[in-house]
Amino acid sequence: MPAKNLESRVGTVVERVRAVAPDLDVLVIDDGSDDGTSGAAAAAGARVVRHEENRGKGEAIKTGIREAAAGGYDMMLTMDGDGQHDPSSVPAFVEAMRSGQWDIVVGSRMSDVGDMPPLRVWTNRTTSRIVSLLARQDIPDSQSGYRIHRTSVLADMELVSSRYDLESEILIRAGRRGFGIGWIPIASIYEDSESHINPFVDTFRFIRLMIRSALWR
Repeated sequence: MPAKNLESRVGTVVERVRAVAPDLDVLVIDDGSDDGTSGAAAAAGARVVRHEENRGKGEAIKTGIREAAAGGYDMMLTMDGDGQHDPSSVPAFVEAMRSGQWDIVVGSRMSDVGDMPPLRVWTNRTTSRIVSLLARQDIPDSQSGYRIHRTSVLADMELVSSRYDLESEILIRAGRRGFGIGWIPIASIYEDSESHINPFVDTFRFIRLMIRSALWR
């Protein structure tokens, strides 16, 4: 669970995850917060790894991948710490993976977009079509960070992205290598949390990722 300056939210999310999936271990990567995010997460029962400086969501996820691999975990689920991912879906992700059909399962909001802003709907659908083509598999919501992976799939990747583009990179690399990517429907939750996505900078990063991916096998 990557988190930055989420002192008022992350503890509640951790508690809700532990309530619906008490057997799962919760790891929060505090990505350079200057508030009490680490303390709130730890008080709710999570293990916390802290970046002293903000490195970006992608780097936080990579830290989580290393921790999961070092700990011998078979599966790694990622979700945001701000409450925009409903923890009640966690058991559905685990069950989907236990079916043995998939190596990655992504939560898709696109069958019921709810209060998602129209521009965000268009952006998600457009980028998802592009990522699906590059990954050679149908991925209806490639921008969803709510997903579960086989740890071995991630641990073997030489990931180069450090921000939000990492999530697309993972799908493209996994698809190119023939790993199965499935999806399950999840709720689209948009409240008063501030988006950290920069439409200009992150669009540039996405385009750069598309160019880089042409060289991947």
